[in-house]
Amino acid sequence: MWNDAQEYSTSLGTVLVQVCNELPPGSKFGSMFQNAPDNEFGKPLTTEDEDIEEIPPPARATSASTSSTVSNIHYPEPKTLERRGYKTPGGKTITQHQWDVYDFILTIPKGKVVTYKDITVALRSGSPRSVGAALRNNPFAPYIPCHRVIASNLFVGGFCGEWGPQSKSGTQYHRKLDILKEEGVKFDAKGKLLNTKYLWDRKSCS
Repeated sequence: MWNDAQEYSTSLGTVLVQVCNELPPGSKFGSMFQNAPDNEFGKPLTTEDEDIEEIPPPARATSASTSSTVSNIHYPEPKTLERRGYKTPGGKTITQHQWDVYDFILTIPKGKVVTYKDITVALRSGSPRSVGAALRNNPFAPYIPCHRVIASNLFVGGFCGEWGPQSKSGTQYHRKLDILKEEGVKFDAKGKLLNTKYLWDRKSCS
């Protein structure tokens, strides 16, 4: 009834199978095997079977969506299980408030800026300080453009954990100004926004 085990090649590797050429009388599996299409039960896979295309994993979205591989940075999409278990390269978890801050900043268009306070008002949670903390620990830069957030007094604000030209390295202040200048946002010699036209009003764009 049972033959010796035989090896079959599949896309997952070699499988060892013991083949049954005869079924006991009255077996409940008899009709299943007898009526099955070729190459589903009891027959070795052919080359044609091995050529069946495997379903590829879902492709990562481009920078135009909420999931990104810009600069090899992957940004998990909202309301997914991936966010719950996500940890930064440093092993830290991200709070819901931080996710909300990042999602909001992602909507700020090039050539516009918002203040830390604007974000707390829009989210109806947190404080300018908590927004600053989220940006200081932003693991998704430059995809999440934290450089587009400035102080409530329209000073250019902090960047990469530094505040102003007298900070530790003295370079991040100028770096943020340069990035915003390239995007068309202008500041005066003291780092103050030149014109409120650069402030983004989300409501007017909705």
